Amino acid sequence: TDMKDDDISPEKLVAGDKSGIDLSESRPSLEALLKEHEQHLAALPADADPVDRARVQLDIAETLLALQRKEESWKIAREVFDTCAAAEAWQDAIEACDILFQCEQEESLAALGNGVWLSVTFPVPAQLTVAMLQHIVDETPDDSDGAAVAAMAANYIAELRSEGKDQESLTFFTRQILAGVAKRHRGIEDDPEMIKMWIEILGLNDVQELLSRLAAMLDAIVGDNWWVDRDELRARLPVN
Repeated sequence: TDMKDDDISPEKLVAGDKSGIDLSESRPSLEALLKEHEQHLAALPADADPVDRARVQLDIAETLLALQRKEESWKIAREVFDTCAAAEAWQDAIEACDILFQCEQEESLAALGNGVWLSVTFPVPAQLTVAMLQHIVDETPDDSDGAAVAAMAANYIAELRSEGKDQESLTFFTRQILAGVAKRHRGIEDDPEMIKMWIEILGLNDVQELLSRLAAMLDAIVGDNWWVDRDELRARLPVN
């Protein structure tokens, strides 16, 4: 079945705190960490590299998120995204999107879509791309093909961008994600042959088809709220 535009909606994604963090124990150490990061930022020289400054701000935003101060975290991480995107520091920009998604604000869905697009388009560490795609898997309804598309894309990136022991552990992880999606999507137990058949039925064993379905899903998630000029970036990518 085709992806439906309403498979992921802001209401489904931004529905209360999902972190389940109990701050009573960790709050004092998080407050101390926040102070440390803020002192680090204040100590930077006026002519510090904007990306270096943004990385400290990212630490601040992450700590604010852990403290459940989500609006403050959003404001800082959104600024970090713009700074890093302008400098083409894509890994940092994607990490900002990860924080922005978890802030559960009005545009958190757009942040996820922008982050996933960048993490698939640019050769950032495979672990980061897998983490971004896993957000889609976790938030997509059980009966939607969207989770299968995201899980399969995560597995593809893990195989493509990692090697040796890293590849072994990451692909083991992505195959577990895929098996979990197969179980909830079609009730398939952990049976490699059945999973393979399910992937073929969905047409996700074709990389071009997989990536075009992922692109369509991201368009549905983000709508008109793209924070980068994708056409301009695509035009500058080396042709593989």
